Amino acid sequence: MTKPKVGRIFLATCVGSLFMVILYFQNITRPAVEQFGGKGIGPGKTRRSPLQTLYNEDQLDMSAAQASLRGRRELLEEACLTHTRKRRVLTPDDLRHLIVDDKHSLLYCYVPKVACTNWKRVLMVLTGDGRYREPLAIPANEAHVAGNLRTLSEYSTGEINHRLRRYLKFLFVREPFERLVSAYRNKFTRSYNTAFHKRYGTKIIRRHRPHPEPEALEQGNDVSFKEFVQYLVDPRTQREEPFNEHWERIHSLCHPCLIHYDVVGKYETLEQDSRSVLRLAGADGEVHFPTSGKSTRTNGDMAAQFFHNISPFYQKKLYNLYHMDFLLFNYSNPEYLKFRSASDRRR
Repeated sequence: MTKPKVGRIFLATCVGSLFMVILYFQNITRPAVEQFGGKGIGPGKTRRSPLQTLYNEDQLDMSAAQASLRGRRELLEEACLTHTRKRRVLTPDDLRHLIVDDKHSLLYCYVPKVACTNWKRVLMVLTGDGRYREPLAIPANEAHVAGNLRTLSEYSTGEINHRLRRYLKFLFVREPFERLVSAYRNKFTRSYNTAFHKRYGTKIIRRHRPHPEPEALEQGNDVSFKEFVQYLVDPRTQREEPFNEHWERIHSLCHPCLIHYDVVGKYETLEQDSRSVLRLAGADGEVHFPTSGKSTRTNGDMAAQFFHNISPFYQKKLYNLYHMDFLLFNYSNPEYLKFRSASDRRR
């Protein structure tokens, strides 16, 4: 009688141990949980979610693109651990840039001047219940209309936490100074952006141009890049109001050290990374990310031309302002800068 009993106990112990091992490996492969005011709840999904696809992918079967995305995520996590010390709870204001696609379990943090218009168009197709079929058929101004897409800040605390835990979270980033030059070109050198000229251009000229002409003070439509840089690094600027989202730092818009992004796409590999996100979401058969035929996009050579007349003093102050974006997203210091940063001196 003793031997069968011992055998049953041994078998039960083995089964229990196996169950614990399975639970352990499930937990270590899940992404970190962001907390927003408490514990979230939500119904489970029967279909395979994007997160399951991403985290359960066999390492040997990963494509080069998928391996690159994982590598970026790991670099971001390491940079957050190295360069940030304080952790805090997310607030509704932190979530205004996160667009929600409940149908495909996606959270997208949009960053102006990093293909966000086309990504908003794609999400309008995915969430529009057939109202939209082709992204490029959606006018650019319509893609930015508030209310066309829901943001995470609109949900309850429990709904927010459920989506932060269960949905695939992604953002797209860009070399910080190329993005900045792109924002300047779009908002201050285009005649149709009169609202920006009036709100920001007149203020910049009044503050940073000696002896401005009355017309410039009234119109604000001829701001130079040098004046724009002086405005950005002026301590009064951020004391008065937050940066406009078009030149706000990416880490201040998307909070990548508070929110565990699963995919960090890059503008430099935009089409490839966008295909990967849509494939993970199971939406690659529903919509294609629009390809760009523009030949006037801001690149490194163009950024170098704009920085040519910026003094080393202002270059360094501007670099310090955007330093965290360079660090977190693994961008090297531009070669055209005329000062040596701390990282350069350590080499």
